[in-house]
Amino acid sequence: MNVNLHNKFDTRYYLTEIDKNLNSIFCYHKEISEAYVIAHQHEKGQFLYCEGGIVYVKIGKDTFYLPARHYMWIPPNAEHSIHPNSPEVIMRNLYFPISENDHPFYKEIGIYPADGLLLELLLFSNKWMGDITPSNKSDYIIAQAFKEILPQISKNSLRLALPLPSDERLKKIVQYLEDHMDSSITMKKITGQFGFSERSLSRLFQKDLSMTFVQYFTILRMLRALQLLINGSYSISEISNMVGYNSLPTFSNTFQKVIGVRPTDYSKMKDIL
Repeated sequence: MNVNLHNKFDTRYYLTEIDKNLNSIFCYHKEISEAYVIAHQHEKGQFLYCEGGIVYVKIGKDTFYLPARHYMWIPPNAEHSIHPNSPEVIMRNLYFPISENDHPFYKEIGIYPADGLLLELLLFSNKWMGDITPSNKSDYIIAQAFKEILPQISKNSLRLALPLPSDERLKKIVQYLEDHMDSSITMKKITGQFGFSERSLSRLFQKDLSMTFVQYFTILRMLRALQLLINGSYSISEISNMVGYNSLPTFSNTFQKVIGVRPTDYSKMKDIL
């Protein structure tokens, strides 16, 4: 492993280095210095953890939302682009060779909470940069252990993704939902606003997005709540109202169902890195 590669790699050019040694574990930790990381793919599977904001990862038709204190697993050869919501976002990447005999976990896209053990290992990985090979025995063993524990500690992938609509009518509706989240929006109100029947609007959501209206809008609200929580400028009660919930318990229960923890617990979490 070459530990003097921090200056050699930048966000634009490190992508060419990932698969140069197909047998190595490749490590890259750095602030995203550009507006986004261009669409690309690699033969290794990717562990992606980010600090300092929310990152949007586009894969195919879906846009995945990677919030603080969560990580994303991107399987081998999945073309994706990475879009931070802030120029201060720092990526922590580990790229692992994946074989056919590896656990099915490594073949699927997933977003998972990062537990204490994983964060400690990430902290340890701060000194790594570039290829980690078996010749670097101690680091390689730790990096390999990092990979092996992922299926054990990552049981439930969070559905932090929303598909992008292709239907022009639905694009306008989704934009309206994003712009009016703090008001009392119902399907009946949307159908009246855009001239649909409830049945035809339900069919449109299912056909274009493979989700119901309620599923889509609920996830959209929770992702906005995540952004506001990470921003740190509002109380949980204020955020509940800002994303359209008059009942704080209902908001808290919905947040836990979608994100995996209650908003009070999420706001207390500290980023040890």
